[in-house]
Amino acid sequence: MCGRRTLFTVKPATRLLLIGAPVVVVVAVIFGRGGDSGALADHPPALPARSAPDPLASVSPGDDRPDGLAAPGKKEIAARLLASAESSTLDWRGQYGAIEDLGDGNGYTAGVIGFCSGTHDMLQLVEAYTRTHPDNPLARYLPALREVDGGDSHQGLDPGFTAAWAKAARSASFREAQDTIRDTLYFDPAVKRAKQDGLGTLGQFIYYDAMVLHGPGHDDEGFYGIREAAMKQARTKAGGGDEKTYLNAFLDAGRSVMKRMPTAAQRDSSRIDTAQRVFLDEGNLDLSLPLKWRVYGETFRITH
Repeated sequence: MCGRRTLFTVKPATRLLLIGAPVVVVVAVIFGRGGDSGALADHPPALPARSAPDPLASVSPGDDRPDGLAAPGKKEIAARLLASAESSTLDWRGQYGAIEDLGDGNGYTAGVIGFCSGTHDMLQLVEAYTRTHPDNPLARYLPALREVDGGDSHQGLDPGFTAAWAKAARSASFREAQDTIRDTLYFDPAVKRAKQDGLGTLGQFIYYDAMVLHGPGHDDEGFYGIREAAMKQARTKAGGGDEKTYLNAFLDAGRSVMKRMPTAAQRDSSRIDTAQRVFLDEGNLDLSLPLKWRVYGETFRITH
């Protein structure tokens, strides 16, 4: 399943900024005027029609060589760290076929990054995938996904949608599609913004985790709102500030948003308190192994 304590309930307010745009759009973050403006592309990313390279070997657009969190080994670490917080496991590859309604108001949460039927990114994924694979098991559910987008209804999805998702996830092409949308919406924008702020590998992961958890929104509870709040307390490294001081301010801002959430599960900030903050306090700005952290009371380790 997607994880008994997954925190995707934080996302609707920020992910739903996409609802007003055509349903085939995906986020394309454009860093103008200091890198803070967001824009929507007119079309979803092209998905590979045949087997694609290992997604963990991908780099952010414009990078000549993978470095920081985009380096394959570091991106693997990022995937495992995120899975520990989102699904209480290090086996992130085991999540492609997972699907569950967590009772958080987001409808179904599914897949490698927790795409939600109520927060638009699941719709974006299925629409983009259907463009290149029109006979996939999920294509018949597109009308229903459009209807339930923005809420928690299962109307038109039950009883067959969960089985169709699991079936689709047995296909390498659908797993690659999930990786593509994950990187387009969350990983690439977060890493690019972090690099522009002068942040190292840990800072890039902290941005990525916040982008996934809070969504790429500019409101107070979205990623860019959190970044703005942090910058009122400390300068980024690129702006002449101390990297550790700024990252502490960013974690404080993100934690403050979490503590205002309505449920106890949403308010659990251990992914910051006993994970990211631990690495920061240790001065491990490169996310060097070994790593040891706790999330929701469980201890995780990455040694190699």
